[in-house]
Amino acid sequence: MRREAFTDKVEKLRRLLADMGSVLVAYSGGIDSTLVMKVAHDALGDQAVAVTAVSPTFPEIELEVARRVARQIGARHLILDTNQLTSPDFVRNEADRCYHCKTDLYQGLAKLRRDLKIGVMVDGTNLDDLGDDRPGMTAAREWGVRSPLVEAALSKEDVRTLAKTLGLSNWDKPAAACLSSRIPRGVAITPDKLSRIERAEAALFREGFKQFRVRDHGETARIEVAGDELPAILEGDRRSRVTAALKALGFRFVTVDLDGYRRGGGN
Repeated sequence: MRREAFTDKVEKLRRLLADMGSVLVAYSGGIDSTLVMKVAHDALGDQAVAVTAVSPTFPEIELEVARRVARQIGARHLILDTNQLTSPDFVRNEADRCYHCKTDLYQGLAKLRRDLKIGVMVDGTNLDDLGDDRPGMTAAREWGVRSPLVEAALSKEDVRTLAKTLGLSNWDKPAAACLSSRIPRGVAITPDKLSRIERAEAALFREGFKQFRVRDHGETARIEVAGDELPAILEGDRRSRVTAALKALGFRFVTVDLDGYRRGGGN
């Protein structure tokens, strides 16, 4: 990409957020919403409020990252308690699961926006996300959520480039997704399943893996790791530790998916 084109996109992003006057950022701690929060904070100060929705589907480790990065930026950061498990439509875990999850999220954010007298809700959707099947985007549009990264035509590569330039500590953070995405569609989502998945993935994190998922197939845990990390998980001692940790959580079988990590691998 020509440097001039990238600079134009960045300037457009800054103008968009500044012109909004006040924004509530749906902030997960991932790099996309972090970048939106950073640019909004630089433009609007305390009129940019980052809100992280905490629920049984949101890993504790992700909340720790979100809090740490918000502190580094100096942004105003609030926590919103939500619980999608109260929605039968979400718990059924069908193809529209994300729609019901995001509807629950934006309903809570909309109330908070009104209480705080903030003008616009924004999210971290980037241009590349438009090519995915994301029912949650439908919910975002229904609740009037704007996507400044899309409006400024910023791709995922653009996001990481700008985030690194701005000194964001999580500029290379791997993509994350809610814990419910590890449960095959059509299998009901329960607190016990979510808790087991979170603890299983924490075991992989402690082993030093960066991009991974533990897919819950009942008695079987199917581990996905990035292609360049596959040799590491098959090393004798590490393989034994991971297997023991996951079996201690109730899995009878622990498998490694030789296709490696892939976005949407649980669909």
